[in-house]
Amino acid sequence: QLQLVESGGGLVQPGGSLRLSCAASGFTLDYYAIGWFRQAPGKEREGVSCISSSGSSTKYADSVKGRFTISRDNAKNTVYLQMNTLKPEDTAIYYCAARPRVCSWFGLEYYYWGRGSQVTVSS
Repeated sequence: QLQLVESGGGLVQPGGSLRLSCAASGFTLDYYAIGWFRQAPGKEREGVSCISSSGSSTKYADSVKGRFTISRDNAKNTVYLQMNTLKPEDTAIYYCAARPRVCSWFGLEYYYWGRGSQVTVSS
């Protein structure tokens, strides 16, 4: 069974940090770009970050630049999203998704999706 599983979400105070993980099972991530998307209540899904299959290219939404860092460990078949200096507006369900090789901000271009991990930033 091919699936992506997110983990690492939770409740954190403003200014705090979390690291999300996206682990693949049933297939190898080596040939896939991984995107992180998020959806807050009442809002549309938005792209947060993406890393190419080689890891040589990374992209970030303007709202998270300088605060979030995406990385991958193909040996562990896992992609990470380090989130620092979290703000209440970062509260959302975070999803990872996979598509071949290169990044895209368009969710419809992704083949596989995880079920999401809740991130809540609140004091």
